[in-house]
Amino acid sequence: MFPWNMLFSKNKQTDFTNKMNPNDVQSFINQLFSQVIPENMQQMMNQKQAEGFPSFQGAEQAAKEQQQQPSNPLQATVFETHTDVYVRIPLKDPASVKQMKIYHTSNQSIVEGFPEPGDRHVITLPATVKKKGASAHYKDETLEIKLQKNNDLQYSEIDVSGL
Repeated sequence: MFPWNMLFSKNKQTDFTNKMNPNDVQSFINQLFSQVIPENMQQMMNQKQAEGFPSFQGAEQAAKEQQQQPSNPLQATVFETHTDVYVRIPLKDPASVKQMKIYHTSNQSIVEGFPEPGDRHVITLPATVKKKGASAHYKDETLEIKLQKNNDLQYSEIDVSGL
């Protein structure tokens, strides 16, 4: 039989965990990722982190900075289901709904006239949406915009044999 007790004894595990330093582990992981991930991928991840998406390096710090700086003055939340994309904007005053104008393209939602009459906010959507069939409802101090997803099932083959 294989001596499992020698490999996984309680004393060895405690010695190993006592010698671990969280900073050493973090620097090891960062070094490992920098060696494994190509440079162009690292640049892309750094760009996303600058846009507000936390990456594997400093995710906690990026989250804290996002909480301190309101990057979205509308405080809109965007999420998608299997069939729809929803944009929710918190509104305290129901009269402000009448002042704003809402537009959308296939991948963006545009809110004009809120909170000030000349303001314009562009919200990028996580999926493409249809031109028609959108609706907006105000309930419980929240404006909810519902956009139908565009499920484009048409695709074309690209010939790569000549490359």
